[in-house]
Amino acid sequence: MPLTDFLRGGLAVALSLIATNAVAQEPLSAIDWLSRSVVVPPQVGGAPVNPILPEPPVSHAVVLGAVETVALGPFNPQAPGLISPLRSGLPRGLWGATPEAELSTLLRRERTDTLPALLNLLRLVMLAELDAPRVTAAGDGSLLLARVDGLLAMGALEPAYALLQMAGAGKPEHFRRLFDIALLLGEEDRACGILRATPEVSPSYPVQIFCLARGGDWAAAVLSFQAARALGLLDPEMAALVERFLDPEAEDGADDLAAPDRVSPLVFRLLEAVGQPLPTASLPLAFAQADLRANTGWKARIEAGERLARMGSVEANQLLGLYTEQSAAASGGVWDRAAAMARLDAGITARNVDAVAAVLPATQALMAAAGLESHLATLFARALATMPVEGDAATIAFRLGMLADDFEAIAAQHTPQNAVERLLLGVSKGDTAGLVAPNVRAVAVKSAFDTRSELVEPYAGLVATDRQGEALLLAIEALSGGARGDLRQVGAALTLLRQLGLETAARRVALELLLLEPRA
Repeated sequence: MPLTDFLRGGLAVALSLIATNAVAQEPLSAIDWLSRSVVVPPQVGGAPVNPILPEPPVSHAVVLGAVETVALGPFNPQAPGLISPLRSGLPRGLWGATPEAELSTLLRRERTDTLPALLNLLRLVMLAELDAPRVTAAGDGSLLLARVDGLLAMGALEPAYALLQMAGAGKPEHFRRLFDIALLLGEEDRACGILRATPEVSPSYPVQIFCLARGGDWAAAVLSFQAARALGLLDPEMAALVERFLDPEAEDGADDLAAPDRVSPLVFRLLEAVGQPLPTASLPLAFAQADLRANTGWKARIEAGERLARMGSVEANQLLGLYTEQSAAASGGVWDRAAAMARLDAGITARNVDAVAAVLPATQALMAAAGLESHLATLFARALATMPVEGDAATIAFRLGMLADDFEAIAAQHTPQNAVERLLLGVSKGDTAGLVAPNVRAVAVKSAFDTRSELVEPYAGLVATDRQGEALLLAIEALSGGARGDLRQVGAALTLLRQLGLETAARRVALELLLLEPRA
């Protein structure tokens, strides 16, 4: 390595060491697994310190052409979205008068066990392009972070990354998430590229060392590590991990490092680099994305795909691709589901009615028990609706049709065989007047579709005071409770969805409430 490059990197590290003298307290985050990748304060003498320096300029003469300027409105960090109001069906002013802090709190509530349709609705809210609430703390940015963290909790890393890119990486909490998402996606070079492109953020020493080493500057990485360890700026656990990362050959024959108390994406990647990869099954859902890479074993990829699919972060076709990638060589658990899905897929592709009728009941039971019946419906409901299956297979085919995205089209072609099917068809059309509700759950759902019901509290008051988004989030929470057996607010919450113009979503949620088993 050229001496000047070495000195440049070493000087930047030394300045950073002198500036902080100790690693400052990490910014607080609602996600407790984020890497401790940012040091605060991030500057020396008013200038940011980032030792992962960009390449020096090589041009000695630049000629600038004419530059046209266009006046832009002020960028609001709360407003970025990936789905336009035209596509989302949500009004731009959804947040209205609800204070930002209250919305952030509602979005951060854990909803890891709810209906697929509610997860889709939540994801829509998090990705939609919406105006900022009128009551916003200046420079706070908590609503955007709450949206991003909600996506991360679902394992939806790429959409979260896209939102943060729109907002920019200059804020420490934005940088932390961008850096960690890239690590979890197995794109370490992209993570370090974010660091190089964000000089206003001062990275922690493990991040500095990691990116210096990834960039091939091992001498500067070692210098940074030695200085940080000498000044006590690395905790013993991280110091041992970074040391082995920098010189794995020195540890030949040594015992494995102890399991870390706290696994962050950076720790996860460092352990993988030193030959101690961690299983992701017991880690937060976002880590499961790491197991979808081609270098992971087939069983682990299926298990990760199923975990993510339950939260809507792996599409049905991707899940089917995992199931049918190979022939199951064992039985039980994921192998049974993989084998059944492969047989059903083959039977439907061949239009073999007998084969489909034979395998469909067992496949539906296996996928329902795994919480993946909605994915089965997405994959095969339309094809099953056109096959002349009979008996139990016909009943299951109709059931899957009511769980599919195009449930209205499938319902229009079906002749009901009993009162339950008549009720399901009524819900699919948004009109249940005069139909029989066979159980308490059906009564709760039916009440929202008998007539154009009026809003009740708390939703009526919230809508009247321009707090529609708050009302929607509370309704999603109430409907999640309904999926677990608490039916008190189901009718009122479904009525709110209909009043807000979310008619298709209301019908889909209602059908899932009737068809999917209550969650414990």
